[in-house]
Amino acid sequence: MAISPAVFSRAEAVLGELLRFAAPADATLSQYFRRHGELGRADRAFVAETTFAVLRRKRSLAARCFDDVTSRRLLLASLACVQGLNRRELQSLLSESETKWLADAKAVKLAELPPAVRCDLPDWLYDAFVAQMGQEQAEALAEASKHSAPLDLRVNPQKADRDQVLARLAADGIAGKATPFSPLGIRLAGKPALARHPLFLDGSIEVQDEGSQLLGYLVQPKRGEMVADFCAGAGGKTLLLGALMRSQGRLYAFDVSDKRLAALKPRLARSGLSNVHPVRIESERDARVRRLAGKLDRVLVDAPCSGLGTLRRNPDLKWRQTPQAIEELAVKQASILASASSLVKPGGRLVYATCSPLAAENDAIVDAFLAAHPEFTPLSAGEVLRAQGIAIDAGERLRLSPLEHGVDGFFAAVFVRR
Repeated sequence: MAISPAVFSRAEAVLGELLRFAAPADATLSQYFRRHGELGRADRAFVAETTFAVLRRKRSLAARCFDDVTSRRLLLASLACVQGLNRRELQSLLSESETKWLADAKAVKLAELPPAVRCDLPDWLYDAFVAQMGQEQAEALAEASKHSAPLDLRVNPQKADRDQVLARLAADGIAGKATPFSPLGIRLAGKPALARHPLFLDGSIEVQDEGSQLLGYLVQPKRGEMVADFCAGAGGKTLLLGALMRSQGRLYAFDVSDKRLAALKPRLARSGLSNVHPVRIESERDARVRRLAGKLDRVLVDAPCSGLGTLRRNPDLKWRQTPQAIEELAVKQASILASASSLVKPGGRLVYATCSPLAAENDAIVDAFLAAHPEFTPLSAGEVLRAQGIAIDAGERLRLSPLEHGVDGFFAAVFVRR
């Protein structure tokens, strides 16, 4: 089907904004759509999908643009060389010179490009992946990260069970299936709009990647316990922890951002949970944190991180992050983990997690923490999950990836205080 020049020009304008990397891509896209309410759903979908497709493969597409890398050429190269649109489908958009260039662009052999360009990664990130996991695994992970992620849901066991939700979705023409690992997860076949669906409005379902759901099972909170989600953000994991506690006990949702905690409030209202207590703190050393020292049964530290495990959803991150930012994050991660650990009582459990595959944010932080805190002993993440009937090939530390598990890239380590 031919593409309208008008909607293509919209995509061109949006991509120009995105490539400035002044803000997260999803936020920039949302702002553009709010400013242009006249765009219909199909046009919005085209703009979002085509611009994000460029962000996923920006470096190899730029190689196809030769010496004239513009938003327009990046989009055309993506449509022709990645999505496979033919000349007839693109002819309403192309000038004579662009038709000739596009033929040359299609003739570029990816295998002949430098490895980091072929993998659509900045040099520093490609080098970090190769040093950590070897070239073959690094390139396979890079390729898996270029594909759009599926839409995963989490069922709220306070309100529904998974079979009921699957049946209701099917009745409404929404195809889905149970996720392979999370007992509460559903993976949809497409990406339907759910914001006005009754199951979403009444809190029976939440959007949450299956990998993120598994972190809640590593915490494994029990009814009546005192628990903290130390970096709660908008509260996706908080709501899962509260549900696993059957809304009994006390669950603190700590975060330094008023805005993020405000986003939790409507989700919390829908969830039906009464045991969640959102608390804004100034820093990880806030007095309200220190008052709980040694009192909590379970603490989850889903630390601020590079987010490089979420490239399927946030492809702009690989172009926005820098080695310097990773170094700064590592300092913050170590400080947050040390402060959060002070809350855990003897016999209590601590979970450290990131949505990054980088050892600098994961193993390096955990190894340094264990060396400095001999009062904590590691538990096997794989054994913790398998004891709950979650059959996943995981060892001492959980390492999830889109390549092996079909989920976002997560790392987690579990400790118990002696």
